[in-house]
Amino acid sequence: MKVVCVGGGPAGLYLSILLKRRDPGHDVTVHERDPAGSTYGWGVTYWGGLLEKLYACDPPSAHAISADSVRWSGGTAHIRGTTTTRPGDQGFGIGRHRLLDVLARRAEELGVRLVFAHEVDSARGLPDADLVVAGDGVHSALRDRHAHHFGTKDTAGRNKYVWLGTTKVFDTFTFAFTNTPHGWIWCYAYPYGPDRSTCVVECSPRTWQALGLDRMRHAECLARLQDLFAEPLGGHRLIGRPQEDGRAPWLSFRTLTNRTWFRDNLVLIGDAAHTTHYSIGAGTTLALEDAMALADALHTTPVLRDALTRYERERTTALLPLQSAARYSAQWYENLPRYARLPPPQMFALLGQRHSPLLPHVPPRLYHRIDRAAHRLEPLRRLKHWLGPRVARTLEASRPR
Repeated sequence: MKVVCVGGGPAGLYLSILLKRRDPGHDVTVHERDPAGSTYGWGVTYWGGLLEKLYACDPPSAHAISADSVRWSGGTAHIRGTTTTRPGDQGFGIGRHRLLDVLARRAEELGVRLVFAHEVDSARGLPDADLVVAGDGVHSALRDRHAHHFGTKDTAGRNKYVWLGTTKVFDTFTFAFTNTPHGWIWCYAYPYGPDRSTCVVECSPRTWQALGLDRMRHAECLARLQDLFAEPLGGHRLIGRPQEDGRAPWLSFRTLTNRTWFRDNLVLIGDAAHTTHYSIGAGTTLALEDAMALADALHTTPVLRDALTRYERERTTALLPLQSAARYSAQWYENLPRYARLPPPQMFALLGQRHSPLLPHVPPRLYHRIDRAAHRLEPLRRLKHWLGPRVARTLEASRPR
């Protein structure tokens, strides 16, 4: 099979690795529009379940990813001058640049052709191949050319956020909430290397404008944010890349879905197919799992259309609970003042429950009492677990299409 992957992100690179491992006779090329070694973002996060799958699919790249990852467990929240810690599962962080380098080297080792600084012109039609994989991200040109067929929906979130790095090396996944005269602003931070962490800052549009963050030059914006998060940063600096106009790259998160994931021999993968809010930390994991599912479907299902149908069905089914969790997580932060009145330990506890479809419909203090009781009373725990999916389905059915 001749396969062309458009986009040299984790999804396209990992798919190329898996295809060549399954059958070295496959002719696989990855086209990346940016030069080799250039990438956006700082570090990505993932959990132990993904690492197990990576070892099962390709041990050499899994070993390299594991060796270059940092680990932490539990979480810490800085709220109104207090520091609260909670136990939790072990997490992993790795620099995006390092992850792509590991995957690119492994792909080349297996015989994949990597073509950098080359943008596939969608206006000229698809590349000549048995299968074309659109792994060109949320703004996929290949997908957008057939947006009506794919049923693409792109919804902007309410809050503003900026993706930054910092020289502070956090030892847990860390949240920090700062109350200003203009409203709350908060950050999520986690380590991804021996001397760096990722730090995502978020706030409402009203707070963003009232603090002047929408108008500040990049350096001024970083200085202001360093002041607002002085306690968790502990004197360390924030690092960012300005936009072309010299301002910080603030964005509104875009949730993207598609009704179908393929058209003839063109198939979507990773962020070109779907996005989930960054607050659940699943983007890279889902992209790699897309690659696993697509490689498996192509290997075990001889007819291309049947293989792509199977891939679409498996991945859309697997994504449903994560998309629901991401939607509720984003809403929790959009409605932060509802929870910020709680004592810090209770607020942090409900932060861990933000994926629950019940939480937005139960007074926060009452929900916290129910949640604590559910850990002690098995019938109440079962009732809570029974109610949650039913509330979610009812609310999903009532959402406008």
